[in-house]
Amino acid sequence: MIFSFAFTLVTFLILLTILVFVHEWGHYFVARRCGVRVEVFSIGFGREIYGWNDRHGTRWKIGMIPLGGYVKFFGDANAASMPGGLEAMSDEDRAQAFPLKPLRQRVAIVAAGPAVNLIFAALLFSGIFMTAGHPIVTAEITEVTPDSAAETAGIEAGDVVLSINQQPIQTFQEMGQLIVSNGGVPLELLISRGELEIILIATPRMVDADGKPLDLPFLGVRGGTVEYVTLGPAAALIEGTITTGRIMGLIMTTVGQLLTGSVSTDELGGPIKIAQISGVAASQGLDSFIWFMALISVNLGLVNLFPIPLLDGGHLLFFGFEAIRGRPVSLRMQEIGYMIGFTIVIGLLLVVTWNDLSSLEIWQNLGQ
Repeated sequence: MIFSFAFTLVTFLILLTILVFVHEWGHYFVARRCGVRVEVFSIGFGREIYGWNDRHGTRWKIGMIPLGGYVKFFGDANAASMPGGLEAMSDEDRAQAFPLKPLRQRVAIVAAGPAVNLIFAALLFSGIFMTAGHPIVTAEITEVTPDSAAETAGIEAGDVVLSINQQPIQTFQEMGQLIVSNGGVPLELLISRGELEIILIATPRMVDADGKPLDLPFLGVRGGTVEYVTLGPAAALIEGTITTGRIMGLIMTTVGQLLTGSVSTDELGGPIKIAQISGVAASQGLDSFIWFMALISVNLGLVNLFPIPLLDGGHLLFFGFEAIRGRPVSLRMQEIGYMIGFTIVIGLLLVVTWNDLSSLEIWQNLGQ
């Protein structure tokens, strides 16, 4: 029990520290390239437990509360990048102050953190595809839906689809794409069944059993045989990028469902849930842990782009107003925005933490 808790805690801290460092390094790297002086690079919040200064004057430190991090730029009054003390600066100092940099540079600096998280995720996925392999579902049919077009055509479980309309098929995904792209027209399927190769004609249906129209053509087959194929560097990078984009799409779909109420906030998880899953992923092997890290990196990068003041997306929102108005948003409006953002973030944190605690067995046992 104690070992399991310690293992979960250590793996969670490793995962979080790496992802926070990657995110903040993105801000730091672009800021330095834009000539901005970086005063603090912190992993964690609260009292410093260890730190040092580099030759550029940046204080690198580790905070007592390891739930995040920040970089503080010269010219910022605080870690939230509220400007301060600009009037008393010399010309040399003003040239290194973040709030006085051109708008395009400030946008690049703020956007760099989430962008590097997404790039990091794509690279992690690519590394897995080059080593452990990329999972594909083969074109073998594992199940045929009763009374479907596939059953009518004579397709059986165990059949392997070799081609559709004389176009070679290697994966179940390719098969689905061809079915969708050809609509509800008859398809010529070359099937491998044991030692035989046979041709069957199947017409995917555009209505369900009750006669209601379907959004996509329905053939009525399932594929469940998964194989892992190692990819070369170029193919792995492309597939890693595609996977990152696909996960971003799923996240945005979920956010839309939350906003419309079709998905309950009870489904959301927070730090405790992430810690639990990171421990499980690490216990299953390095590949599983890296995959989970990539998944969380996508979440961290995308969520930080949401237009909520206090997040990077909130800064970009203010910069958008500045570009339209031709002058920065007033400090008073920024303060109000950050208070609203702080309220939203704390509210979400309370919701996900409550969900996490509610799922723990200890609370269920106490309730009983």
